Amino acid sequence: MDSAVLAWLMGQLGPATDQSDLQTRYTRLGSAKAVALEVLSERRAALLAEPLQLTVSGVATLDQSNNLTGLERQIASMKDATAPDDPNGGDALVVAPLQRAHYRRR
Repeated sequence: MDSAVLAWLMGQLGPATDQSDLQTRYTRLGSAKAVALEVLSERRAALLAEPLQLTVSGVATLDQSNNLTGLERQIASMKDATAPDDPNGGDALVVAPLQRAHYRRR
């Protein structure tokens, strides 16, 4: 994984994300987008494993519904995102053979 891929992953997943974990996942999965989707899916699963809303009457309310919605939107948009290591991402490099120009003298 090069520095551009790491920077992209950190931008998608946040600066507190463990870089060595990202490297391990990248080695196993082979693409930045697959790594990001796996991490985001795990975060979503962790939210779903706990109650999304908790209310202690008159004391406090904890609501994770918006966090879940945000993760689901990020996962959906990730499928259309272009990662630095995508084979079709970014500008395409086209190689064309050069030919000698033929000029006619008048």
